[in-house]
Amino acid sequence: MSRLQSRFAELKQQNRAALVTFVTGGDPDYDTSLAILKGLPKAGADVIELGMPFTDPMADGPSIQLANIRALAGKQTLAKTLQMVREFRADDSSTPLVLMGYFNPIHYYGVDKFIADAKEAGVDGLIVVDLPPEHNPDLCEPAQAAGIDFIRLTTPTTDDKRLPTVLNGSSGFVYYVSVAGVTGAGAATLDHVEEAHARLRRHTDLPVCIGFGIRTPQHAADVARRAEGVVVGSALVDQIAKAESPQQAIDGVLGLCAELAEGVRSARR
Repeated sequence: MSRLQSRFAELKQQNRAALVTFVTGGDPDYDTSLAILKGLPKAGADVIELGMPFTDPMADGPSIQLANIRALAGKQTLAKTLQMVREFRADDSSTPLVLMGYFNPIHYYGVDKFIADAKEAGVDGLIVVDLPPEHNPDLCEPAQAAGIDFIRLTTPTTDDKRLPTVLNGSSGFVYYVSVAGVTGAGAATLDHVEEAHARLRRHTDLPVCIGFGIRTPQHAADVARRAEGVVVGSALVDQIAKAESPQQAIDGVLGLCAELAEGVRSARR
């Protein structure tokens, strides 16, 4: 059983949703980013998404765009992001860690080399925003053959005709993008979240994690009552943007993570 499968199985037994947290690798600098990454599990993150910095993150709003710019200005590379995973794994062998980003850096790095290095580093899954299922042979299939889950995004515009194609070959969990827009841009109504979750459950047995626009412990709790996972990214990244020192960035992200975790954990009590 993979780390992702084990984690979601544990949480199902506990009757609660997962808190899935996103931060960009190398934001605002390598050492601060690594300290945040290492601190997230203790602060309550059940699954971690680590962003692979890229110059053109077209699915992301201003907060994560700026996080990419900060990381790249600090000379973060895909190789350094994989090194962060190795250093994280030295202290944590149980928390699932998923790399999230775009195909261009992986293509440049070399797909076969990337998969081998990601597996060796301790990566559990990939979310590659701009690689549709028609390109499964390019990355999805070889990654899964190596034991790395490939997690698909579904959206409000993914209709019932398209959904089986999108879900074909998915593993780990399904990431439901709850708004038709970029990261951090507004939030879906809870009625919409409930309807979308029910529709996805008719198509897949995989856990459904819902993200885009979730910023507060109360909102996280509301979504946690309706889904297997709650994804928070921009709200955490904003803590780094407004910090005046590395320690303030660390404290801001981990403090908000702890508040979100309490919201998620109390949702079904």
